[in-house]
Amino acid sequence: MRYRGRCAVAREAVREAVRSCARPGAAGARRRRGAGTAAVRNELCPHQCRSLRLTPACPARATMLIKEYRICMPLTTEEYRVGQLYTISKHSHQESEKGEGVEVVKNEPHEDPVHGPGQFTEKRVHLSSKLPSWARAVTPRIFYITEKAWNYYPYTITEYTCSFLPKFSIYIETKYEDNCGDSENIFRSDKILGDHEVSFLDIAFDEIPERYYRSLEDPRFFSSAKTGRGPLQEGWRQHTKPIMCSYKLVNVKFEVWGLQTRVEQFVHKVIRDILLIGHRQAFAWVDEWCGMTMEEVRRYERETQEATNELIGLVAPSISVSEVGQPTATHSAPASAPSTPLSDEAPDFLAPPKNCPRKKSAPETLTLPALRERADAE
Repeated sequence: MRYRGRCAVAREAVREAVRSCARPGAAGARRRRGAGTAAVRNELCPHQCRSLRLTPACPARATMLIKEYRICMPLTTEEYRVGQLYTISKHSHQESEKGEGVEVVKNEPHEDPVHGPGQFTEKRVHLSSKLPSWARAVTPRIFYITEKAWNYYPYTITEYTCSFLPKFSIYIETKYEDNCGDSENIFRSDKILGDHEVSFLDIAFDEIPERYYRSLEDPRFFSSAKTGRGPLQEGWRQHTKPIMCSYKLVNVKFEVWGLQTRVEQFVHKVIRDILLIGHRQAFAWVDEWCGMTMEEVRRYERETQEATNELIGLVAPSISVSEVGQPTATHSAPASAPSTPLSDEAPDFLAPPKNCPRKKSAPETLTLPALRERADAE
């Protein structure tokens, strides 16, 4: 009764706030109405907010997790311009299988008044099976992240968003320079961002997840037949020529109370691994793309993207008997999104506990006809 009385008072307060903010004929009535509701929401406890069907004000961090990564390569920036395009295309094709991978939606020239001519790409990264168990429990089965990239080499912008998680975003600025990573404040962001962590990634001696390790792609053992570069020894960044550095300013934002820190740290760990693996492959595959012109690598990019999209689209969804009642697609998914096979395994939080076996005395599951027969017999 005590909570019910408080909620009645709070409900009347909301109504009064809405009435006072919504004046007929006012252009900003809707905005003021929302502002009045928000003001009351901040004064209510979570229990009262739920009773009024309001989202409680959550003390989520207003800041995002920002890190700057610096990855050196035994290449020139002009060489890496070709190597980057080749590596992204080949890696995307290799990672695309069983209905998941990187789907290319757009790849077209783009003109920017500040940065000049460049290339715009839009991709969908399908990765349902690659999420950790705690993330799969709260995401739909058909799940992808949208990647939009503006390439004005040697400056690029990349952003990642997800329609299922509107408060999640990744924003990456990248600059490439012919040095060993000693350019300070290359993004001129100190006044805006303040202090942020700077992390050097060593493609030869930093560890990567064991499942992604390939001895042929290990810079400590790889030697290029065409360029004579490699293998890379300890301290190679100080004495290797030529050398370049990829400077990446990564902003990860996930404004959901209770999950923000965990998700942002997890995403940065994934980004770190991806950056290491991608740059290792770019060097290990140098004999494949060395000598290619921009026209040749663009042609390779188009052909590989077509093959990748075909590979993703050829796989039809497989539905088990227990999933017949579940729709194969949601209205929120774009019509062009490829079908993703449904997993036969239940999420971790739905799996039966292994240490609690079913009692032998538990009644068997009966179908409707069996129940009727038992009722008639009785």
